[in-house]
Amino acid sequence: QITFGSIFLGKVPVHEEVHQCAGQIYGYKGCIRDFQVNHKELFIIDEALEGRNVENCNVPICDYHPCQNGGTCTSDEENWYCECPKIYTGKLCQFATCDENPCGNGATCFPKSRRDVVCLCPYGRSGILCSDAINITQPSFSGTDVFGYTSFLAYSTIPNITFYYEFRLKFQLANHHSALQDNLIFFTGQKGQGLNGDDFLELGLRNGRVVYSYNLGSGTATIMSKPLDLTLNIHVIHLGRNLQKGWLKVDDQKNKTVTAPGRLVGLNVFSQFYLGGYREYTPGLLPKGPRFKNGFQGCIFDVQVRTSLNQEFKSPGTPEGHPNSGRSVGQCKDSPCSLIKCRNGGKCIETGSTVYCDCLTGWKGAFCTETVSVCEPEHDPPHLCQQGSTCVPLPNGYTCHCPLGTTGTYCEQG
Repeated sequence: QITFGSIFLGKVPVHEEVHQCAGQIYGYKGCIRDFQVNHKELFIIDEALEGRNVENCNVPICDYHPCQNGGTCTSDEENWYCECPKIYTGKLCQFATCDENPCGNGATCFPKSRRDVVCLCPYGRSGILCSDAINITQPSFSGTDVFGYTSFLAYSTIPNITFYYEFRLKFQLANHHSALQDNLIFFTGQKGQGLNGDDFLELGLRNGRVVYSYNLGSGTATIMSKPLDLTLNIHVIHLGRNLQKGWLKVDDQKNKTVTAPGRLVGLNVFSQFYLGGYREYTPGLLPKGPRFKNGFQGCIFDVQVRTSLNQEFKSPGTPEGHPNSGRSVGQCKDSPCSLIKCRNGGKCIETGSTVYCDCLTGWKGAFCTETVSVCEPEHDPPHLCQQGSTCVPLPNGYTCHCPLGTTGTYCEQG
């Protein structure tokens, strides 16, 4: 409603002359965002002259319907989860369940087939069943694996970065093209899910350049470096922010600066500090805008932060340098496949500390030592017994045992 040359959102102040219905003034109840007049976008909070009874709008993530396969989403103001039907598992109920989970030490079980599983190892563990302890001094990340998970480390929330911070780190890229395309280096956010309007801090790689972004609540500021010099084996990043002004220096490139839009000056983030990737299965839950589709591919080390010019740099985590959790993170230059021998033409696959055998057609098992029966669902080509009949393997093929009321070679006739 426009009154006396002003624009009012939600409800006109009671001292103005407004139309009343049965003695009651009715105002808008709900959320308003992305407010634009003609071609000018107005920052609802920053550019307001006055207001009353207005608070931040936290849209429950369940409104985005993230659960798959009939899962039910449940959330409160801080957390959410999917209640999955019995045959499904995963953060989003996206996987068929792991029956009789053999994985150890809190590993994530993923069904490679109806009979075999892959164990996605937690921080500090490796091996087929994640039973081997490993010492990690220079973390190695493998990006997004074939199952859709990223390797990551999660550290405790970095305190006191509201008005000032500096980060220093080094990284070494994996030796393939995809490591430069769309890859997250680190992220921390207000709620952790990065819904619209959340404060966040993010660093990554896109098309061979380093991208540094932050949002103080009134718009995203972004700095993009020049293309990386790929003749360098190790790259060095130094970045920071003081109130609205941010800066980024990469290798020997010139320092670049940016100023955040709007009037807000504080970065309010409460989630863990994610390095190399993210806990979530889908990057769709990270901030919109400069969203990265993949995790980091290579090694990240010597990560340090300080929140005052008078402080010494130190490693993130509590205690210092220790992550709270992680997944599929290995030791740089180590190869878990050096300890695994896949049989019968199987290929060893490693993603960080996670390792498994990818078997040729006709073989199964952790080391590809078991044959696939002609009657098993994994057999290629599949058997032709019709639904409801029983496939019985024979020395030279198979036969179909038909249920009552059907006949034929494959029980295809009534």
